Amino acid sequence: MRFAILGSGAVGGYFGAKLAMLGQEVTFIARGAHLDAIRSKGLRIQSAKLGDFVATAPAESDTAKVGPVDVVIVAVKAYDNSTALPMLQPLIGANTVVLTLQNGVDSVDDVAAVAGERHVLGGTTYVATALEAPGLIVQTGVHRTIIFGEVFGLSDVALAKSGDRRNISPRVQAIADVLAAADIHATPVADARVPIWDKFVYLCPFSGFTGASRLAIGHIWKFPHMQEMFYAASREVAAIATAEGVTISPNRFDTLREYMQNIPPTTRSSLLIDLEQGKRIEVEALQGAAVRRASKHSVPVPIVATLYALLKPWEHGPVK
Repeated sequence: MRFAILGSGAVGGYFGAKLAMLGQEVTFIARGAHLDAIRSKGLRIQSAKLGDFVATAPAESDTAKVGPVDVVIVAVKAYDNSTALPMLQPLIGANTVVLTLQNGVDSVDDVAAVAGERHVLGGTTYVATALEAPGLIVQTGVHRTIIFGEVFGLSDVALAKSGDRRNISPRVQAIADVLAAADIHATPVADARVPIWDKFVYLCPFSGFTGASRLAIGHIWKFPHMQEMFYAASREVAAIATAEGVTISPNRFDTLREYMQNIPPTTRSSLLIDLEQGKRIEVEALQGAAVRRASKHSVPVPIVATLYALLKPWEHGPVK
């Protein structure tokens, strides 16, 4: 398959590099020093547990020079959508699939507004990587998971049997097979809205609490009251999902509690890392999206709304 990686940073760059090492035809879309480094030295991946490697593949800043591909993976930060998503158009041919892995629940609609619903797949990812320097991605741990599938045009039958692998579309299965061959833990699903909201139930409060407190999760989790507030915020997000017509996984809060009880205490959200580095933050794609959807459905979300209010002034970087 021919892939274009729109957003070749820590997440997109890592998965694109894995695909390139498999021999897939990959083009990284990047800019600045990162683009120059990929062109001159390749994209270096350092992974203490999985091994280091260098992926050599074309890199461009102008998608018009790339042309239509089979699959576009969208992994830019959501706050860059206004400038990044128009770059999709030259990449889309008659049968191109656009797989978005962006944080939050708005991305599939944002991407579809540019690419058209029939081209779009939704997904979510679990991977611990960081862009440490131009052309260098460092992976901590071994997670490298993508859960994805259809999000538009789902029939009532497919929704009723969303856990049945027979309802996975052929294009989703074909991409999953390629990802798996590249040593990416790919899980194809019939209805990708479920894993997207499953993650949002965790990520919205996790990024909110760590960001608002400016603390890694361990400093928060030692206080039982904070744990109660975290889970209450998660339930607020789950209530929004229900109002949106999405049924999250039945055991979602069991798996969430297990995960939170075993999470390394030094774990920081990417939103907190961006705050600490003086960068823009994805508050609108996370807490903002939750508050707007809650308001549309008259769902009370007092905790998430408070987190949104605390983080909103930092949306564009340090307050001056």
